[in-house]
Amino acid sequence: MKKIGLLVVIVLMVVGFFYFDLNRLLTLDGLKSGLEQFEVWRNKSPFLVYGAFFLLYIAVTALSLPGAAIMTLAAGALFGLGWGVLMVSFASSIGATCAFLVSRYLLQDVVQARFGSRLSTINEGIERDGAFYLFTLRLVPVFPFFLINLLMGLTRIRAVTFYWVSQVGMLAGTLVYVNAGTQIGHLDSLSGILSPSLLLSFVLLGVFPLLAKKLTEAIKSRRVYRAYTKPKQFDRNLVVIGAGAGGLVSAYIAATVKAKVSLVEAHKMGGDCLNYGCVPSKALIKSAKVAHQMRHGANYGLEGCEPRFSFRSVMERIQEIIEEIEPHDSVERYTQLGVDVIQGYAKVIDPWTVEIQRQDGKTQRLTTRSIVLATGSKPSVPDIPGLEEVGYLTSDTLWETFSQLDEAPKRLVVLGGGPIGCELAQSFARLGSHVTQVESSERILSREDTDVSEFARATLTNDGVTVLTEHKAVRCEMNNGQKCVWLEHNGSEVRVEYDALICAVGREARLTGYGLEELGIETKRHLVTNDYLQTLFPNILAAGDVAGPYQFTHVAAHQAWYAAVNGLFGQFKKFRADYRVIPWTTFIDPEVARVGLNEQDAKAKGVAFEKVCYGVDDLDRAITESEAKGFVKVLTVPGKDTILGVTIVGEHAGELLAEFVLAMKHGLGLNKILGTIHTYPTWAEANKYAAGEWKRAHAPDRLLRWVEKYHTWRRG
Repeated sequence: MKKIGLLVVIVLMVVGFFYFDLNRLLTLDGLKSGLEQFEVWRNKSPFLVYGAFFLLYIAVTALSLPGAAIMTLAAGALFGLGWGVLMVSFASSIGATCAFLVSRYLLQDVVQARFGSRLSTINEGIERDGAFYLFTLRLVPVFPFFLINLLMGLTRIRAVTFYWVSQVGMLAGTLVYVNAGTQIGHLDSLSGILSPSLLLSFVLLGVFPLLAKKLTEAIKSRRVYRAYTKPKQFDRNLVVIGAGAGGLVSAYIAATVKAKVSLVEAHKMGGDCLNYGCVPSKALIKSAKVAHQMRHGANYGLEGCEPRFSFRSVMERIQEIIEEIEPHDSVERYTQLGVDVIQGYAKVIDPWTVEIQRQDGKTQRLTTRSIVLATGSKPSVPDIPGLEEVGYLTSDTLWETFSQLDEAPKRLVVLGGGPIGCELAQSFARLGSHVTQVESSERILSREDTDVSEFARATLTNDGVTVLTEHKAVRCEMNNGQKCVWLEHNGSEVRVEYDALICAVGREARLTGYGLEELGIETKRHLVTNDYLQTLFPNILAAGDVAGPYQFTHVAAHQAWYAAVNGLFGQFKKFRADYRVIPWTTFIDPEVARVGLNEQDAKAKGVAFEKVCYGVDDLDRAITESEAKGFVKVLTVPGKDTILGVTIVGEHAGELLAEFVLAMKHGLGLNKILGTIHTYPTWAEANKYAAGEWKRAHAPDRLLRWVEKYHTWRRG
């Protein structure tokens, strides 16, 4: 009741302000017309005018009423620069704090309770650097004064901190505005506008946001670099640590713009994607798919047969494919491009120095203007008793181990129901292994919608995978030479014997061994960076899995452009990394591809949407290839063809998704896709037909009824 009462009082005061047209006084015209009367009152009762003005300023800012800027000008006109700055500085800070406290009292608990999980990052940032964030906002007057007061009240910054930071941060802006007001107050004619003093005031108003921004950057830079001595000369413009997708693209861009760049890699060029991830897994998936098609030859009018093959040959083919792609990422190619490639372990000694333990045994130190950390990620290994003793494989180590086998492991356990676990489970099942897939949550591919997860589970089950959801691995044992894992499910334990076990429960960023701890660079699940991919030190940037939040090769390459450009040219212009349209694909058969929001994400974020779905079983090309299964699901803004997200399940889903990625990137709606000619018969027609489903759902029924009457009339 107290909150409701306070809210009613505030609303009545705001309504009264506008009802009695008091806002007319807080305009530039109102200020000029009332200056003479104000001066009369000031000369007659100076203390009363000073006090009334002070309280009125507090009230205007506390109620978030328009006119604070005009009152600041009025302070200069009425009281001069010194007294005007003094009064406005304290009145604005007190009023702002009142608005802050009211916002906190009325709204903070409600907002934090409803959106707490989504505000966790903001809360952590405010707790860590809240005073500096607020100081930056106060120093740059382009941010709405009242909005800062209200929004900061919803955070957990201390009221005392809010007050003193506001008092200090607004002082420079107050000085500029009050100074402008002193000149306005002394205008005798229109020609006075051209006085040098007044022109200087307005010039300061115009350039102050830029100056304030540069000042805050300088202050922050001085704070983080104060413990280090910057070299007078540098060996390199850029040093890139890690030669995966992020590192390779960063180095390539630097060399293209003629910067002197060194690329340091401790292991294999090409990183995880080429050597352990994307490339070998997709080669494995293709071999497994061909084996599956041979067994199901009857689907194509052929005689099905059990494929005869050497598992060792399958693994050799994978290695041959890696070797065929390797030259694209080789030391020789990048050296030819102008990159200084160094094989060795790199450690950041200070913000401008990298020490390299070369593979030839020598130690090399390089000074550099900027550093890009592209150290990638490694498979996560769960803490399961007995796992280390019994032994396990990961997506990084299984290729070399399995290449020594003549046949696939007869009994294989895959821990993890994410994309990697699903891809490996299906592939090895198709190549002859009896696969048990273990997932602790209630469904596999839990980041996808429920219908997608169920579709994927049915597909894997049909391929012979035993999918155990809501099962948690609790220990591994070796009994009489027999490996087994115990799983907990609904309070009881299940024993599963196996010949090989693959941990595919996710990946974690490589953060240790690079000197980051000594420099105080913050890490969580990945490096903590700002929107420009800068770490604590603006000249040390990150790209790829180590930067998060998406662990995709294409995102690493995307981030690399921003990291390289901001590292090389950030003193002139910085670019925010753009994550608005990020596609991803899980390469099980049939594929699962997605961009933007799916249903569960939209509901979690409170985003309103409409859904249309087109079944691939109706697509002519899918029918001709006996692959008529899956769907295209599109979420749109209610009543509009604006695409919020797309999920595609089916053959070539990853390729089909590209059209929607392009549409979302450039703001094209479903009407544009529907109006585009798609070759017949192709898989891409599924996108057009999905757009057609949306069009049918939004047909103008009333207009069509009138059109029907028109045609009836035309027939006589």
